Amino acid sequence: MNNTLEIQDPSGKLGVLIPGLGAVGTTFIAGVYATRKGIAKPVGSLTQLNTIRLGKRTDKRVPLIKDFVPLAQLDNLVFGGWDIFKDNAYEAAKKAGVLNPTHLAAVRPELEAIVPWPAVYDATYLPRIKGENVKSGETKMDLAKQVIEDIQRFQRGNDLARMVMIWCGSTEVFIEKCDVHNTLETFEQGLRENHPMISPSMIYAYASLQCGVPFANGAPNLCVDIPAMVELAREKCVPICGKDFKTGQTLMKTIIAPGLKSRMLGVHGWFSTNILGNRDGEVLDHPESFKTKEKSKLSVLEQILQPDLYPDLYKGLDHLVRINYYPPRGDAKEGWDNIDFFGWMGYPMQLKINMLCRDSILAAPIVLDLALFLDLAQRCDFRGIQEWLSFYFKSPQCADKLYPEHDLFIQMMKLKNTLRYMRGEDVITHLGLEYYD
Repeated sequence: MNNTLEIQDPSGKLGVLIPGLGAVGTTFIAGVYATRKGIAKPVGSLTQLNTIRLGKRTDKRVPLIKDFVPLAQLDNLVFGGWDIFKDNAYEAAKKAGVLNPTHLAAVRPELEAIVPWPAVYDATYLPRIKGENVKSGETKMDLAKQVIEDIQRFQRGNDLARMVMIWCGSTEVFIEKCDVHNTLETFEQGLRENHPMISPSMIYAYASLQCGVPFANGAPNLCVDIPAMVELAREKCVPICGKDFKTGQTLMKTIIAPGLKSRMLGVHGWFSTNILGNRDGEVLDHPESFKTKEKSKLSVLEQILQPDLYPDLYKGLDHLVRINYYPPRGDAKEGWDNIDFFGWMGYPMQLKINMLCRDSILAAPIVLDLALFLDLAQRCDFRGIQEWLSFYFKSPQCADKLYPEHDLFIQMMKLKNTLRYMRGEDVITHLGLEYYD
């Protein structure tokens, strides 16, 4: 066994800061309040419902994760955040149309008490949506300082012991890393000079890390995954992770693709299309915002199938992704996949997947788990990139010299082995020879 890590106690209140109090953010908050009241179950949350095996299978030690590692209690979570619209969390949730009136009515007072703070907004990065509840400042550094003041005021006003920040805002337009992102020094100079390649989400990440607050990026934006933010996270001893919550269609890809590969079945092509009618769909209707999402979605199959290692099976794979904005569908997204695969002697086959899901319903438990696990990581004195949380992301952040692991089952093993490591339990390899010696 390993030596058990020194993990600080999770006593006191945990503040959960959310840039973007839209469909995902309000669904998450409403679900936590509903769970507290005993009128809903936190389905989809590993921290609340999943177990972890310890030792041999014959030992029959399978506690709930929340009973195995010291996580913050749901009753101790306090919520706050920013949005470019003035609606309180109840009004925003009602407009989002994810939750039914009965659930919303049950948590209405709690949601109405959450009023978003003015947000950092730049029309260049969100061209489809016009912000009305926004901050103003001469420089981007001024805006970052205003976010820092919001964080500090939130902590004082609620007597918080600790905080985490989870980006739940919209997808920004596509940009690539450039010189301003390379070091903390160049980034801060860029903030003072209003560098155009510093996005609103980067400003939130910078402010969060400066305050010693762990940060997770739930969108495909270039954000905390730049060298300057990694440098700041390590300097401040703060955990970070991202990016892009793995919810509907990509979740299915990371389940199906490892299965095909495990049986050495080849794939000629994978065509994916979506219809989506919520604010996310409207944002992604802009070609540059879609490009950001497309890059995140396309990266999955390349890493899972490894065509360079298996050219006879996956070289030249045609992988296409489409997203169509269709307002009548609202948050109830439909994803359709056609997979042209082949087997023994090259004989062709097809697999069709039609997934009708609710984006925010799938994303909400991810927000909860990330908030609790990032807080746990900080209390373990983990800092920088938390690759063990790759399970939750389409484009998992990892060290520069590594490729990201996309296989959902490997990601799950890594997550649970990290929890075992924290508590001094043997990591599980599934070798199993000890049962037959």
